[in-house]
Amino acid sequence: MRILVVEDDRMLALGLQRALADVGMSVDWISDGKLAEEAMRSDTHAAVLLDLSLPAPDGLTLLRDARVRGASVPIVIITARDDLETRLKGLDLGADDFVLKPFEPSEIIARLRAVIRRRSGHATSKIGTSSIVLDLASHELSYNGATEVLPHREFALMRALLERPGVILSRSQLEEKIYGWGEEVESNAVEVLIFYIRRRFDKQIIRNVRGAGWMIPKT
Repeated sequence: MRILVVEDDRMLALGLQRALADVGMSVDWISDGKLAEEAMRSDTHAAVLLDLSLPAPDGLTLLRDARVRGASVPIVIITARDDLETRLKGLDLGADDFVLKPFEPSEIIARLRAVIRRRSGHATSKIGTSSIVLDLASHELSYNGATEVLPHREFALMRALLERPGVILSRSQLEEKIYGWGEEVESNAVEVLIFYIRRRFDKQIIRNVRGAGWMIPKT
């Protein structure tokens, strides 16, 4: 799962990058409003962490423009501006949540999970089918009575597939969801992750559709 962090404080952004990576999230970091505007049009991120005090355009402008063009990506404002007017304006413009600095990374992670879960229509932290269940908080994957905690890449792969059971995802679609910008991706990286998951559980947990990609059956 890829998160876009729009933040001009380098130390804070790097700290968020490390914390999110520890729970299986890939981070694309941008510190400039113009570049952030382009990135927010890409529709490749599961959520956005958006600072308000940016080189033009500022965070509120980015938020407003994203919602005007119909972007539905969850957006969490992170800012030191704690006046009521700013909080109300941010929420009214379409922010899904509002977090004041300084904050604990664990709180940001929990809030990200919550807004992504709500946007996906899930009431709890678990997604899956009748035979496969993935816990988004603990990274536990359960399949036919067996349960294991997945390393973050395998977790990201299973999340991508289980968010849309029955839908075939190509190699490029899966790479886009698993890896961030600038990360070196081996040509067989997806196949290797699938091999590890099948070895943990069963070959049938992920179905290959020749020439198209992979999928999780709906049932």
